Amino acid sequence: MITVQPVLEVPSRVGFDLWPISDAEPFTFLALDGQLTPDEVSTAVMALAACNDIDPSDDRPPRPGDPLGGFLHGLLTMDPLFAAGGLQVIDTETGTRVMPGCCTGLEDRGDWWEVLDGDASVAWFGHDPSPAAECHGGVVRLTVDAEADTGQWIDVAADELRRLLAAAERDLVDFLDLAAVWATEQLPEHSERVGAALVRALAVPPRN
Repeated sequence: MITVQPVLEVPSRVGFDLWPISDAEPFTFLALDGQLTPDEVSTAVMALAACNDIDPSDDRPPRPGDPLGGFLHGLLTMDPLFAAGGLQVIDTETGTRVMPGCCTGLEDRGDWWEVLDGDASVAWFGHDPSPAAECHGGVVRLTVDAEADTGQWIDVAADELRRLLAAAERDLVDFLDLAAVWATEQLPEHSERVGAALVRALAVPPRN
C-alpha cells in the first residue's frame, strides 16, 4: 500500500517553554492530520512559528517585547509564510520512503499537481536528499534521491496519486480544525490571528 502524508519538520526545542510540546526528536517529521494529540498539535504550531521567526525588516512592524508576542510575530506578520516539510510518500510493502528534502515546504505541494496535470515534466522537492516526481504516461515515478541515484523509487498510478493527494489535503484541513481549538485554549489573545496564519502557512484554500 502507498500512503501520502503532509509532514512538518520538527525544529530544536531547546529552551522553548511558551507552551507544552511533545518529545518528538528535532529534525524528524511530524505527520499532520486530525488524529494528533494536543501535545503534537502544540509541536506543529511551534514548528510553524519557529520557521517564520525572522527579525522584521522595514516593511513589517517591530517585534513585540513580550516573549510570546515576539515568538509569534513572524507567523502573524510575514507574507509569504514558510512551512518546512512537504509530502511524505511510503510504500508499506517495500519500505521505500520518499521524504522532503531541505529548503522545501508544504506550501510548495502544488508542484505535485503540476506534474499530474502536464504543466511540468519533473518536480523537485528539496535537496539532501533530492526527491523528484516524473510522469510517464499513466504512472508517476517518485524517486527517493535523484541526485544520489540510489535506484530507489516508488511507482504509483496517476489516478491513484490524485486520490492520495486529495486525501492529504483533507488531512491538513482536519489538522487546522484541531489547531483552531488548540489556539483558543492555549493562546486565547492570539487565537484568531494564529488560526488564519496557519491556514496561510499551509496554503490551504479557504472553505466555501
